[in-house]
Amino acid sequence: MARLNLWRWVVLALAALYFLVPMAASVVFTVDVPGQGVTFDAYSEIVSSDGFVSSLVLSLELAVATIVVVLLLMVPATVALRLGVPRLRPVVEVVCSLPLVVPPIAFVAGIATVLKWGPEHLSRTPLFQTFVAIQDPGFPVVLVLAYVVMALPFVYRALDAGLRAVDVRTLVEAARSCGASPTRALVHAVLPNLRGALLNASFLTLALVLGEFTVARLLGYQPFAVWIYNVGGSQAQMSVAVSVLSLFVTWALLLALAVFGGRSRTASASRGRP
Repeated sequence: MARLNLWRWVVLALAALYFLVPMAASVVFTVDVPGQGVTFDAYSEIVSSDGFVSSLVLSLELAVATIVVVLLLMVPATVALRLGVPRLRPVVEVVCSLPLVVPPIAFVAGIATVLKWGPEHLSRTPLFQTFVAIQDPGFPVVLVLAYVVMALPFVYRALDAGLRAVDVRTLVEAARSCGASPTRALVHAVLPNLRGALLNASFLTLALVLGEFTVARLLGYQPFAVWIYNVGGSQAQMSVAVSVLSLFVTWALLLALAVFGGRSRTASASRGRP
């Protein structure tokens, strides 16, 4: 047992070095300016930099829209699989896993091909305005649709794990016996017990949208990840500073999620005690 604990600490130490050494090198690169010493100008210039606020706001808006759409799509689907058609679960699982095996380049090439149908084949139909609207640079709905597809594997796994830990059928039958409609049973009986799974799915989707580069870049939009890339071409130090700052923000969100989820489970356990 002592040898097992020793190897566990060795593995943890190696993992910490693997993550912390590059992080420390990045921080040193952003604050150590040759000839000036230690300075935090790279961080202070981030907020005032051209395009920072607009790109970050766009990414957050895309993230919120993607989270809402993917949860509205997947929560009823996964609950229905558990209740009514469990034989379709392998089919849904394969469909939701397809984005993991399709390269992003091929995925965005397919999207670009479909978007070309608008001016080439639909210019005289009402659908042409729809093609134009979903490509609005102010809020590109086409990116939301693409991110929903890309988030399906992570959201499905998170929700499926949460549903495995809950007796969904009993909850729904109890709610229905009290006179609740199917929608009300889902909202008031099932969703409160899936809070941790919903938070996990939302966080994974948020991290995906904030860090996604290939689709947005090739389609010609500039969310936060593309802005970091563009800044890196002319201001490498500030680009690394933004990356470090965004990583710390992501870690803070993950820590807040873990704390909130832990408190939710503790509160649920306390309510369940006699």
